[in-house]
Amino acid sequence: MLSLNFIRENTQEVIDRLALKNFDGSEVINRIVELDNQRRETQKKLDDTQAQGNLIAKEIGVLFQSSNTAAANQLKEKTGELKILGKEFDLALENIKKELDDILVRVPNLPHPSVPAGKTPEDNLVVAQEGEIIPASPTDVPHWDLTTKYDIIDFLTGNKITGAGFPLYKGKGARLQRALINFFLDEALKAGYTEVQPPYMVNAASAYATGQLPDKDAQMYHVGLDDLYLIPTAEVPVTNIYRDIILKGADLPLKNVAYSACFRREAGSYGKDVRGLNRLHQFDKVEIVQIAHPEKSYEILEEMRAYVTGLLRKLGLPFRVLKLCGGDMSFTSALTYDMEVWSAAQARWLEVSSISNFETFQSNRLKLRFKDEAGKIQTAHTLNGSALALPRIVAALLENNQSHDGITIPAALVPYTGFERIE
Repeated sequence: MLSLNFIRENTQEVIDRLALKNFDGSEVINRIVELDNQRRETQKKLDDTQAQGNLIAKEIGVLFQSSNTAAANQLKEKTGELKILGKEFDLALENIKKELDDILVRVPNLPHPSVPAGKTPEDNLVVAQEGEIIPASPTDVPHWDLTTKYDIIDFLTGNKITGAGFPLYKGKGARLQRALINFFLDEALKAGYTEVQPPYMVNAASAYATGQLPDKDAQMYHVGLDDLYLIPTAEVPVTNIYRDIILKGADLPLKNVAYSACFRREAGSYGKDVRGLNRLHQFDKVEIVQIAHPEKSYEILEEMRAYVTGLLRKLGLPFRVLKLCGGDMSFTSALTYDMEVWSAAQARWLEVSSISNFETFQSNRLKLRFKDEAGKIQTAHTLNGSALALPRIVAALLENNQSHDGITIPAALVPYTGFERIE
């Protein structure tokens, strides 16, 4: 959530920067400023009314002490009128605040000045690319055929048990999943992250605090009876560890890593993008989260980007790094890098990670602050990234390492799988 003070003091800049996200903020932002002025004026009227009432109450006490009962009773009538007026101002203030909050939570984060202009993924900027892009041979097949051939992922049985987008991993397919999770967690521990194991469901306050609500309400699975939400990523519970907390500046950055299953409705998704492992309703992911000092957060974003590309190198996957354009960025992000791996059999790039700096957008909702060396309270920056999401990693590993008689496992994973090939 954007700071109300920042919007009030930089109104035109906010409108201009939101335009980069293809969000027309002129009417909304001006309404926010108007409501804030009403809020301040109404608050002053309420404060003045209460102050006047307090002064009269003291006068009444003095009059009663001097036995001037008639004058005291006259003033008591005046305090009654002020109490009624105060309740009216209080109700008006409550209504203004509600409308203001309802609008504020629907305004996206401001994009960083370096974010490229654009409306669609085709406008994203390729900032790095590594690995040889080898064309598929005539015998190469996509992963959904490989998983059937080697009996390692069963989409039909998963569909029977739950529905489409909930695959059943079997045998070496299940072991490959577990190997990747452990590999990613171990690599994060080596990089100084502290592992946590979060809940897979969160309350509405947690989903609101990281920006999933109200923006992504339709994409989340809701357990209505208990009013809980299945997490779309471990980012939500992990970041909420620090909700309503004042940290010590000397302790920043705080680095957490977590494995979780992730649940997304993916409403409106269809076509080739949803085949096989390309887009699922339930999938596994290892997430990294950092809480950072505002002056260090973009340096940390680059460190996180380097860390994730290092994982892709160790897996031997050709990859590229995109800086997302304004129109392709998430509601909450100030700057996002996407990592994509090349799928030879599908002849396309597959997104496997997003790494984002949210600056103070989540922290304002979280009330996540820190005390600096001078004792001043500041708002922290939050960052997170996939390190990594498994489905498309598995798809690329199967497709890029296939031969006529099997699939070769990358050397970095063999100590975790216990096998070198799927045959």
